[in-house]
Amino acid sequence: MSPIRSVTITALASALVATTLTGCQFGAAEQDTSPIVIAADLELSGPAAPVGKAYQRALELKVEQLNSSGALGGRTIELKVKDNRSDASESLRNIDDFSSDSRVSAIIMGGCNECAIGAVKTINDKKIPTIALAAASAIANPVAERRYVFKLAPNAADSAAALTTEMRRRGIRKAAVLYADDSYGQEGLTALGSEFEKADIRLVGSEKVRTTVTDVNEPVGTLTAGKPQALVVWTPPEQAMLAATAAQSAGFKGSLFFDAAAAGDLFLGASSRSTDNATLIFTQTMVIDDVIATTPAKAARRQWFQDYTARFGGYHGFSSFAADAVQLIADAELRAGGPAGKVNRDGLRDVLETSQMDGLSGPIRMTPDNHSGLMPQALTTLVARGGRWRLAG
Repeated sequence: MSPIRSVTITALASALVATTLTGCQFGAAEQDTSPIVIAADLELSGPAAPVGKAYQRALELKVEQLNSSGALGGRTIELKVKDNRSDASESLRNIDDFSSDSRVSAIIMGGCNECAIGAVKTINDKKIPTIALAAASAIANPVAERRYVFKLAPNAADSAAALTTEMRRRGIRKAAVLYADDSYGQEGLTALGSEFEKADIRLVGSEKVRTTVTDVNEPVGTLTAGKPQALVVWTPPEQAMLAATAAQSAGFKGSLFFDAAAAGDLFLGASSRSTDNATLIFTQTMVIDDVIATTPAKAARRQWFQDYTARFGGYHGFSSFAADAVQLIADAELRAGGPAGKVNRDGLRDVLETSQMDGLSGPIRMTPDNHSGLMPQALTTLVARGGRWRLAG
């Protein structure tokens, strides 16, 4: 690049001073450079720690990207993270602390269903906008009683419908279900029962397991003894992999189907043999390197996949939900307005309630009647091949 002569620098400096003086003279608004403080309540220890740590990595990467992009108009995001130890009582204490901090604009909660449901009253009483990454519908419904609560994870009804459609396509008529003994697991069993009835698929057995259990051989053995054509696993990722191994040990010859909640790492590692040809309902983000980037949204998802993989050496399916939550809050903060340097939680909530974007997870649409933003179209069918998840078909 050619050198800039000193006379040019002087002229530019003079113009800048003149512009600044003119702006001050006519009362131009001062640029807001205050930080956007986002708090995160995550499961960084305890049984849900693997997913919680994936959320933390995603949040930190997304915040770093936004801060360096210049898209925040001179502002930066400050992330405050607390470990809830996979315990609803500890989570509630964190939420209370965050909401009492006047600098915090909004909260992101992790994947613990009971934590998010248990915090609903406090969130609404404190009037602090919160996006939960957990899946239970009771987190965001009924909306009238959860005005400050939103969620991004897949909905049980959508996941059950997609699973059943694939099972019907493959001619399955008998299925058994292993489900987590929590609100989302119960919801999943109900949703599957409804979808199975419409598709003429017979539920030949169901067993529930506590989310803290690390040995699922007995319930899986009970279910596979009935010789179902399919075993649906509706549990967190670690339990889903244990269930796949248990089914293989029990000599199960049918098909394995995983709900979206079972999505974890892209590469299946030690579970690759037991999960081979298993079906998973999830978003395209998990396999975006298999998808041709024909739209800006798909190109952004591919870039996110590559950035996350390059930074952390692998990919976790749920990372995209955390990143989308940061983007939603940042966008809402910029649109909410208010005095410079002052947190406008009510304004941010109002903007979140009408937010729409083609996120890293897929299309997201919030409305005053629906605070669960992930659209059914975001879900697709994946299959395990060669030790990793691939796009089906």
